[in-house]
Amino acid sequence: MKKITIDFYDIVSIEGFYEKLQEELSLTNDFGRNLDALYDILTGEIELPLEIDFINLSLEQLEDYEDLIAVFEDAEIDLDSDFTFRYFME
Repeated sequence: MKKITIDFYDIVSIEGFYEKLQEELSLTNDFGRNLDALYDILTGEIELPLEIDFINLSLEQLEDYEDLIAVFEDAEIDLDSDFTFRYFME
């Protein structure tokens, strides 16, 4: 199982998050960088099994990225055991 860790200590914007995710998942430049495109990528276009961890989330980031986190949680439910998502506060 491939594991990706995204350290939110280094993430200062949603655009920065998408850049990091694009790099980690080797996504093409036509990735839409929005929540719908993210869900489509997670549930149909990436190689599974995959585990993604968000680390060092601040309380402010947890609130700011609430919709983003929900997409990962929805994908985890839909993909069952092939996709694991966790996040950890700093």
